[in-house]
Amino acid sequence: MSTRENRLKDTGIRLSEATAGDFFALLKPRVMALAVFTAFVGLMAAPGAMNPVIAVIAIGAIAIGAGAAGALNMWYDADIDALMSRTSKRPVPSGRVTPGEALGFGLVLSALSVMTLGVLVDWLAASLLAFTIFFYVVIYTMWLKRSTPQNIVIGGAAGALPPVIGWAAATGAVSAESVILFLIIFLWTPPHFWALALFKVGDYAAAGIPMMPNVAGQASTRKQMFAYSLLLAPIGVLPWAFGFASGFYGIVSAALGVGFIWHAWKVLVVPDKEMKPAKALFAFSIFYLFAIFAILLADTIAMRAFMSAGG
Repeated sequence: MSTRENRLKDTGIRLSEATAGDFFALLKPRVMALAVFTAFVGLMAAPGAMNPVIAVIAIGAIAIGAGAAGALNMWYDADIDALMSRTSKRPVPSGRVTPGEALGFGLVLSALSVMTLGVLVDWLAASLLAFTIFFYVVIYTMWLKRSTPQNIVIGGAAGALPPVIGWAAATGAVSAESVILFLIIFLWTPPHFWALALFKVGDYAAAGIPMMPNVAGQASTRKQMFAYSLLLAPIGVLPWAFGFASGFYGIVSAALGVGFIWHAWKVLVVPDKEMKPAKALFAFSIFYLFAIFAILLADTIAMRAFMSAGG
């Protein structure tokens, strides 16, 4: 140990052992990637043309904001993360990052993302980003997650807002089309996370988190998952019905919706101890959301190219 390290140890100051990879993990990169992708689709699907440089800045700010929310979530949830096998190796509960480092990191990134989006792109979009971070960290993480089995249902609003932020960044407004994109993610969230909760029920019980299977039981959870799938399937087709997607999107989204309902039905009818259908639904739900937004993106690009060629 160096003289400097000895002096710091004597004063009670801890040298950070965190690596760049640890701080990157704080951003919840998989969740951040989903937020960035759906925000990008919202930005691209919005009417009008956006300066490419401004669009890149907007998506970058949204990415930083999503990562900041993830870091603040990991800071606050370190106690329960340590109790669950799925999260015990995260940077804070594993001790690689201190709670203070995670908190400071998240706060700095939050301010940076909101100010960048507001000053350089649009203040409505920046306000929505600030609200999303606040909702995810304060309303969901600090309150709903530990107090009600409806945590995922209400808290899902935070994860559903990125396409609305992207749309607002491009247009300076929130429209019915962007609300439809919000509803797709909002209605997708409960069956997606409850499928995970069904086969991770022991983890949530150990951490004292009132997830729906732990509170209402598996049978009730399966029924609610099926009900949400029945709502999600037609909502997924609405971009075509509202005229900002083609008939091709309508056909594919309808087929994906039928697939979602079929997987939810399989979960509904199996015995409680059978987890294969829940795992299959969880995997399909990830594919469903990616496919819906990817097809909408491709559809938007193709329609614009067609209109440009026709003009």
